[in-house]
Order: sequence, then C-alpha cells, then structure tokens
Amino acid sequence: MLDFKPLTNWIHEMLTSVMPEGWAIFIECVVVGICIILTYALLAIVLIYMERKVCAFFQCRLGPMRVGKWGIFQVFADVIKMLIKEIISLKHSDKFLYELAPYMVIIASILAFACLPISKGLEVIDFNVGVFFLLAASSIGVVGILLAGWGSNNKFSLIGAMRSGAQIISYELSVGLSILTMVVFMGTMQFSEIVEGQAGGWYLFRAHIPALIAFIIYLIAGNAETNRGPFDLPEAESELTAGYHTEYSGMHFGFFYLAEFLNMFIIASVAATIFLGGWMPLHIPGLDGFNTVMDYIPGFIWFFGKAFFVVFLLMWIKWTFPRLRIDQILKLEWKYLVPISMVNLILMVIIVVFGLHF
Repeated sequence: MLDFKPLTNWIHEMLTSVMPEGWAIFIECVVVGICIILTYALLAIVLIYMERKVCAFFQCRLGPMRVGKWGIFQVFADVIKMLIKEIISLKHSDKFLYELAPYMVIIASILAFACLPISKGLEVIDFNVGVFFLLAASSIGVVGILLAGWGSNNKFSLIGAMRSGAQIISYELSVGLSILTMVVFMGTMQFSEIVEGQAGGWYLFRAHIPALIAFIIYLIAGNAETNRGPFDLPEAESELTAGYHTEYSGMHFGFFYLAEFLNMFIIASVAATIFLGGWMPLHIPGLDGFNTVMDYIPGFIWFFGKAFFVVFLLMWIKWTFPRLRIDQILKLEWKYLVPISMVNLILMVIIVVFGLHF
C-alpha cells in the first residue's frame, strides 16, 4: 500500500532544517491550501462534464460534442464565460449580506472537502472528531443560502432560500443519524482509523443489515441536502426563476454552482470512506493472492474510483425520478427517513452491545 506519510515527513524535515519551524508550517499550510483549491477546481470541471454526459445518456441524447473531441473543452469555455461576466451589484439589496453569501457557501464546501482522506498519509484534517467536524463545517453552507435569499431583497429568492434551508436542515438529521449508526459500529470518528478498520472488509458488508439501511438512507438524504433532483425544488426554475441565487451573476453565481457539484462529491466521498473502505483496497479473507494484487493499486485510485461510483448513483437518481413537491420532500424525511434512521441506530447499538458483529 502506497503511503505518503514518509514523503510529507521528509518535506517537513527539509523545510525545518533551513528555516524556523513556524515559517515551515506556514509554507506547508499555504501549499496544502493551494493544492486543495486546485483539486477542488479540477473536480468541478470533471463533475460538470460527467453530469452533462450522464444526463444525455439517460435522456438518449449526445451531450456536449462540438467544443473539442467529445465536447471535452465545453466546460473550459463555460469557465471562461463565467469569469469574464460582469458581477452586478443590486441597488436595494443588503450589500454586505448579498456579497458575503456566496463566499460562505464556497468556504463551507472547501472546509468539508479538506476533511476527505484521499490516500494513506494524505489526510489534510485528521483528528479524533473528524466526522463531527465535517458535519459541522458542511452545515455552514445553509447560512450562506439563507443570506443569499434575504440579502437579495427579492421575494422569489427568499422563498427559494427558505425552501432550501428547511430542506437542508431537515435532511441533515437523516445524514447525521446514518453516520452515527456507523460511528457506533466503528467506535471512532477519525477518518484514518475508519479506513484502516476496513482492511479486513468494507463496513457495508461487515456491519449487517443496519449498514445497508444506513447507506441507502444516507444516499437519499445526501442527495436532498445538496438540492439535487428529485429534491431540487429550491431551484425550481418554473416558479422561482432560479431560486436563492436568482440575483447573482458572474463568479458569485459560479460559487453556488461549484459548491453544489462539489457538495455532491463530498457526500459521495464520505459514503465511499465510511461504507466502502475509502482508499483501502478490496480485500477478501482467505484470498491472499488476490489481496496482494489489489494492494498494488494506489490508494487514491481506490478512493476516487469509489467516490465517482457513488456520484454516478446520485446522478442516476437525479435523472430518473421527477421533481417532488415541498410537502412530499418534508413528508419523506419526517414521516419515513427519520423514524427508520432512529430504529436503525437502536438496532446497531444492540448488535454492538451484544457482540453480534464480526
């Protein structure tokens, strides 16, 4: 298994040998921050192109075809267009809140993205309450969405923001309960320990029926939390023009757009980490030769492969089911998912307390 920890330790020792430790840590933080932002941007480009192609596949269309071979440069053309578009300042808006909202959404997304354990030794934020920190950081985004609706001084934007806020806050319960169910089984909230604990088998297959139920509920609730179809009512263009970001243009709108796609990737990555082993290869007990071959595949390949597999599942859901009404969205959460999640959590506690897991 490829371990990046010796490399990162060597870089730290080299820097501390030529400068004070404080400066070395500062430079490391700046470099890591730049790497996170670059990876964030590259993943956004890949996800937007993937969304268009998957959507076209499900709707028997071709998707982007003309800008470059298979339309691979279409996203870059869109990025350039977004960067050069004018950012309009509204006359009667709350200017401070209006300008602050997109930055809060994107910062919350990047903070959550930084928690993802991409490979062994490549955990940027890895401490004993990692899962709790990720849930807390990702929850900041809903404040930005509410501020966008309120600060725009547009009643349609405000309605879209209130819809989105109610939906996100509601479905965070199911996401949290699903993850808490697995935390009970795992006995830790540190992402590196969660991944290493799956060396003998991924938790989706080892943690009995409650893990499968938690996985399904997590995918449904995660899709709703990121305002993706069929839960994209806050952005119902037939009623609200665009929802909470109606009054935004240029890169201010681009921040909302990026955050939605990357939040989908974060949801998929957390599912891949907690349920599917993260960067841990597929190991089957008793098949030592097979396990040795799997160990040759780098951990980051496993991580991104699993994450994009879950992303495909989320896109499959989006382009298969029709959009739900707001009462249907909230009814699904409060009447079905929350009670099932609570019973599932109690069932997992019973399994762990009585030692029924293996």
